[in-house]
Amino acid sequence: MSVLVYIDTADGHVKKASLEAMTYGSKIAEQIGTSAEAVVLGPVNDDLTSLGKYGIKKIYNVANDSLNHLDAQVYTKVVAQVADAAGAKVIVFSNNTNGKAIAPRLSARLKAGFVSGAVALPETSPGFTVKKSVFSAKAFANVSVNTDIKIIALNPNAYQTIATDGTAEVISFNANVDPPKVKVTNVTKASGEVPLTEAEIVVSAGRGMKGPENWGMVEELAKTLHAATACSRPVADAHWRPHNEHVGQTGIAIAPNLYIAIGISGAIQHLAGVNRSKVIVVINKDPEAPFFKAADYGIVGDAFEVVPKFTEAIKKLKGVS
Repeated sequence: MSVLVYIDTADGHVKKASLEAMTYGSKIAEQIGTSAEAVVLGPVNDDLTSLGKYGIKKIYNVANDSLNHLDAQVYTKVVAQVADAAGAKVIVFSNNTNGKAIAPRLSARLKAGFVSGAVALPETSPGFTVKKSVFSAKAFANVSVNTDIKIIALNPNAYQTIATDGTAEVISFNANVDPPKVKVTNVTKASGEVPLTEAEIVVSAGRGMKGPENWGMVEELAKTLHAATACSRPVADAHWRPHNEHVGQTGIAIAPNLYIAIGISGAIQHLAGVNRSKVIVVINKDPEAPFFKAADYGIVGDAFEVVPKFTEAIKKLKGVS
């Protein structure tokens, strides 16, 4: 019996969300008195043995050319084989794009109870109950899972990464891998110093910037904070910024430690994608902007005056010019 964690990678590197999932999975293993193991598919450039510091004892590495790009059906079948070999009773995914593609399929294949959007460790005595976010993170629900195998998808940034001492044993796993049905013909990589979905700090802006030519101050603030940049849907629709920066209900849902919204009114569709942020700061010249009701801190003022002063104050605090 074990807890199995799916390790998600990008360009051969382990994603931050998977470090959280590994820490989370190792804590569940402690709760139920077993070991935490993991599975990684496709090419990996990182040192997998070092992931033992997140509580993982054993990592099954499945290297196959058919796994170089995500095909959810192929990946599901492979993870199922590893889960069976590991005797996994709990399987943990990150609740991100890849996790959302694989975990539900794996649930159906293994006849396992599945809880997505987990935000805390499960209660394991008595039973097995998982706390998850519902209604676009406006509320929480406690879900009891009664199946023999249980699958959990952990919300990104919902559980703190904890690194200790330790190394993991890496095992090459020979799985039966089907030829992929998905053919990747082109890959367009998102620009930016920090991936939006993994950023601790996000600086976002909306139509209040008046045009793409004014985005320099937003980018400068983001660079000063080592943050990712984002935007509201109208900005992406107007092609002021690329669509991969659009956050909201119809864009990317994020949960950074700090979200700074500049010139964004705060429509409910936008809030649905960012309301899991730990701290929200709003800068808007309209004191009646709906976003202020959701903000932890608010500045009523013209962004073209506030943002440069804000950036300079941060630079002075950090001792940079």
